[in-house]
Amino acid sequence: MDSASGAGPPEQQQQQQGGAAAAAEGPSSAAAGAPSAPPSRYESQKRRDWNTFLQYLKNHKPPLTLARCSGAHVIEFLKYLDQFGKTKVHASGCPYYGHPNPPAPCACPLKQAWGSLDALIGRLRAAYEENGGRPDSNPFGAKAVRIYLREVREGQAKARGIPYEKKKRKRTPASADVGGSSTTGEGSGSGSGSGSGGGGEATGGNVGPTTAPS
Repeated sequence: MDSASGAGPPEQQQQQQGGAAAAAEGPSSAAAGAPSAPPSRYESQKRRDWNTFLQYLKNHKPPLTLARCSGAHVIEFLKYLDQFGKTKVHASGCPYYGHPNPPAPCACPLKQAWGSLDALIGRLRAAYEENGGRPDSNPFGAKAVRIYLREVREGQAKARGIPYEKKKRKRTPASADVGGSSTTGEGSGSGSGSGSGGGGEATGGNVGPTTAPS
């Protein structure tokens, strides 16, 4: 009699068991239903840049596949983006050549700033490998692309009268003990986006339309 009265009626036992199960499953079910964090600004921009490049290959005459894309095609893509640039680059014959603050407008073309192109190549280089490309065949890391970016940087520095200074990497005591001297590269394709004096474009902003025109 005592054991039966202590257990309680069957309905009460079921309610107690159901409440315990709900309490046990509560945290896990809430975690599963929590929304995932939105992608960062860098990841969103990288996805847009990648889709723009794929559309450019599709509209290319003749059409190009990613497997056949080379450093020369990447340079062609960068030149194509100049038509959407916002940075005034004076020609050698312009009276304002080398002037950082020209007093009057001129007919020189607008182009993509070097800092924007450098950051773009860094994002596309990462996106290429994230989408199954091999690092050793990455066209965005080709030597020809690095040379082109260096020429753009030097040419814009002279034309606009704004030198691009290399950012010196700070050495820590630990690295000094190892004895290896670290040097900074030219910045080509690094994705660092250091566009010192880069002009009117934001380094992390769009460099072209989401869909390339046919």
